[in-house]
Amino acid sequence: MMQYLLDTVVVIRHFSGTGQIGQAANEILEKFEQTTDIKLIISAISLMEIMYLAEKNRIPISLQETLAAVRSSGKYIIANLTPEIIEVAETIKFSELHDRLILATAKWLDIPIISSDKLFDNVAGIKTIWK
Repeated sequence: MMQYLLDTVVVIRHFSGTGQIGQAANEILEKFEQTTDIKLIISAISLMEIMYLAEKNRIPISLQETLAAVRSSGKYIIANLTPEIIEVAETIKFSELHDRLILATAKWLDIPIISSDKLFDNVAGIKTIWK
């Protein structure tokens, strides 16, 4: 079974149906819809970011719409922020706190992250999927 962590931008684009998603990332999302062999994980930090961005009217989907999509599928897993993930974050040098915690989640779970953020490629121990 393959597991992937979705970056916040991917969650927003996937559930709102807006914006571009890279070909390799899109193939995983399509396979996820057709099989039970793939698990997609969303960090609680991404939900927090979605709440904030929606309140600022900067994204086309609300937190409640996102949670409704997650819950209706029953196939997504929400990764909570834990002390262990925060300890991993302490070892990651990345300027933006939310991204640092999302990266730490992927590293702690030892799974690839689906993200368009090219800066993630510079983080040791992180495999990014997009193109």
